[in-house]
Amino acid sequence: MTSFFLELSYLLGSITFVVGLKKLSHPETARKGNLLAAAGMGLAILATILFHEHDGERIGNIGWIVAAMGIGTFIGWTMAMKVKMTGMPQMVSFFNGMGGACAAIISIVEYHSHPEGAAGYFVVVFLGLIIGSISFSGSMVAYGKLDEKIKDFSAKWLTVFNLILLAVIIGILVVAVNSPATFGPSVLWILLAISLLYGVLFVMPIGGADMPVVISLLNSLTGMAAAFGGFLYDNQIMLTGGILVGSAGTILTVLMCKAMNRSLLNVIIGSFGGSAGGTSAAKDDQTVKEINLTDAAILCSYASKVCIVPGYGLAVAQAQHICHDLEKQLEAKGVDVYYAIHPVAGRMPGHMNVLLAEADVPYPKLIEMEDANGMMNSTDVAIIVGANDVVNPSAENDPSSPIYGMPVIQVWEAKNIIVMKRSMRSGYAGIENPLFFHAKTKMLFGDAKDTLQKLVGEVKMT
Repeated sequence: MTSFFLELSYLLGSITFVVGLKKLSHPETARKGNLLAAAGMGLAILATILFHEHDGERIGNIGWIVAAMGIGTFIGWTMAMKVKMTGMPQMVSFFNGMGGACAAIISIVEYHSHPEGAAGYFVVVFLGLIIGSISFSGSMVAYGKLDEKIKDFSAKWLTVFNLILLAVIIGILVVAVNSPATFGPSVLWILLAISLLYGVLFVMPIGGADMPVVISLLNSLTGMAAAFGGFLYDNQIMLTGGILVGSAGTILTVLMCKAMNRSLLNVIIGSFGGSAGGTSAAKDDQTVKEINLTDAAILCSYASKVCIVPGYGLAVAQAQHICHDLEKQLEAKGVDVYYAIHPVAGRMPGHMNVLLAEADVPYPKLIEMEDANGMMNSTDVAIIVGANDVVNPSAENDPSSPIYGMPVIQVWEAKNIIVMKRSMRSGYAGIENPLFFHAKTKMLFGDAKDTLQKLVGEVKMT
């Protein structure tokens, strides 16, 4: 009877994962989907503690298990409650890395628990170890890069070295499975060390503009590693959860690469970001036109349609609520306002969607890049708030640019462009943006939060 309740809880938990994932596809239901999936996982954990048996024996050390869960819950809850929107990508990378580490530890424990397993069993153990270790070390490097504690490092030899490391990992895996005595128990630590090194070197050269794709890829790797843990334990809910995370992460990675008009291989070995590129004219030959707050308010207030293009700078300034206030003030004057969302804006997949949802911006106002580009020629004013690389025209007209071929939001098709920036510095990819010198562009310098606050005040008085 206990096994029946256990399997039933796993079935119900798996269903909540599927339904929860479906609800995550829309901001209005995402919170409920997240809570539903969490409830399903909680049910599975509780049922495992109460009903799981091995050779007729129940789970022991309940006190230690509950204590560990309590400590982990406290740490996770504290981090989640204190994190700012600018730190959300780092936290996602950190939590994802912890998942990979968990999967690797499971493989280590299971290898020592069943040293005489079959070849298929060792394949699953080693793959869980390899993928989990790569996900862990890669996610930690991604965390450091997003937090600006680790700088990009790229060299011509690094790509070749990484390919050699990957070939060595595969070679050791094949030999260890077919001839276990060749390496003996030490194979586990050899694979662990090389996989950790590969994870570090794999992420190090990837440029800033590609980080959302990398985070998505690492997330899918963690899901795959968790799925291998499900195979090892013959645990349906671990298997289901891992497969869902792995497949969803893989699909998202492919979609983001498609949105950037690049292959995943090109993202991994082509790494752009961190060095200036393109053949834009010298700054001495270019003119920057500024606009003051009063003129910007008049231009927006008397427009028929205004587009706001959010970027990471909006998150840094924590100005999403004030941006929403500007939207409401303009709409009160009869202006049609929408937001143009680029798939890789920010530092993680969906960063701008999450940021604006926090400010209660209605989801229908968030227009995806393809649709926004179709609306741009009928837009009177395009306001760029903290975005850079996703509105860079070099992606379309400069074959020498590292981002050439990447679809961007075509703000230059609008009648007027206002760019809100602190300075003329290049964006996260380190590439100069000719848009700043465009004939339609006027620069509004200053902190996004302070500038938007003043702009809202000017709009009220217009």
